Amino acid sequence: MARRGHHHHLAEVALLASASEDLAAVGAGEREGWLDDPAVLPSLAPRARALAVASAARSVLAVVPVAGVGGGVTVRPALGPDDGRISAVEWVPLVGEDAEEAGGEGVAVAVGTDAGWLLFYSLAGDLLHKQSIYPSKILKLNFRERKENAWEDSGSDELSVVFPGVIARFDGADLQNMLQKSLHEVKSHLWKDKSEQEDAEEDSSFGRIPFQIWNVSKFSSCADAAIVGLMPPPLLELQSSQRHYCAITVGEDAVVSAYRLSEDRSRSIVGAILSRGVAATFSTISSLSKIIWRSEPSPTKKSRPKPQSFAKTSPLTCLKDSPRKGERLTLSPSGTLAAITDSLGRILLLDTHALVAVRLWKGYRDASCLFVEMLLNKDKASSSLHTEYTKSDYCLCLAIHAPRKGIIEIWQMRTGARLLTIPCPKGSRILQPSTRFMSSPFSSLYSPLEVYLFNGTNMVSVSANRTCCFIVICNLNLIT
Repeated sequence: MARRGHHHHLAEVALLASASEDLAAVGAGEREGWLDDPAVLPSLAPRARALAVASAARSVLAVVPVAGVGGGVTVRPALGPDDGRISAVEWVPLVGEDAEEAGGEGVAVAVGTDAGWLLFYSLAGDLLHKQSIYPSKILKLNFRERKENAWEDSGSDELSVVFPGVIARFDGADLQNMLQKSLHEVKSHLWKDKSEQEDAEEDSSFGRIPFQIWNVSKFSSCADAAIVGLMPPPLLELQSSQRHYCAITVGEDAVVSAYRLSEDRSRSIVGAILSRGVAATFSTISSLSKIIWRSEPSPTKKSRPKPQSFAKTSPLTCLKDSPRKGERLTLSPSGTLAAITDSLGRILLLDTHALVAVRLWKGYRDASCLFVEMLLNKDKASSSLHTEYTKSDYCLCLAIHAPRKGIIEIWQMRTGARLLTIPCPKGSRILQPSTRFMSSPFSSLYSPLEVYLFNGTNMVSVSANRTCCFIVICNLNLIT
């Protein structure tokens, strides 16, 4: 174990220049401290193979390879006034035979807007899907794998969509099946005229991916939320095959709240077909009414689908501690622990099964947290260059980025000591891939949970009228 206060240095794994056309499109390196802007939304692909950076102010998405293989792409979504601007970005894995064709790791980029639209793009910049979820700002997109325990039903992979006071859930299989189908169709229609492709970006041309949506605003309008996993049904409820999820939210009126989310089976494939049919019927009625009333000619405008009704939500508990406000929430891989930051510089470690706090840190204003798995035996790591590690070689830790202190601390879970203190430059962020592409649960190989440091403040002059910065990406798991 490292001595308390001992400093370590990060190993650099990638160096990108913001002078590239793709990164320049999102404003990278235009000014000092550009990464501190909350309108800049970075997201790291699995195994840190690619980087997506979106600009909410410009509604532009740049996707660049980190490994230096192939070129990047700049996506300017065709967003109308009612579609809003980009507000969230996340990577979603594609599985199946088309996965390799989608890119090096078989992934797509999900983009959420502040008007509640969800769009998916291939690594080539092709629009794969567009769907209206809920008419409000998408605060966060989070894709989670659930393969921690092969012997228990921990639920399926999922994409959660967080709004102020609302959370939606897409089943990973439904999502990936639709994206694979769309990817195949895009590749088979590359000969189409560009104008035809733009017409295809209308959301009515896409199928509708079924999803569940819940209202989680009883205690507070949430600033962040997460679905932590499955939970048993209420004791007095008849046993059925219906699933129930536990959701944790953080916000202004309640630092942390917990809810039981009941799955609405009517919102399945049948529900999706019905909702699409209702939307089509409504569109037809609107067209007929225009003819009857002989309204002034106007550009054809697709009506937005009616928001899906909420499934049943049962409040469980909440913690109110005014004036403290919950700000950000991050989950451990299994979903059994949650790290919550608040407005008074405290970090709460919550056991999501027992719904009790198990640890508290103070003095970390504006901090961000991510869970990471570190090697227990550093001597074993240095003794062999070809050691194959198993899960038992790693321990779960919490990485705390304290920007005001200019450090990243690594704390062993749940109640262990501080293992590392790592200095980091001003204007940095910590990022984590959404998925690890984990091997079979019965394989001896193990992909640890990794955290990367994203820094882009080293400004250099490119020409008399232009500057850029070198974007440095470092792996916290590779400490020197």
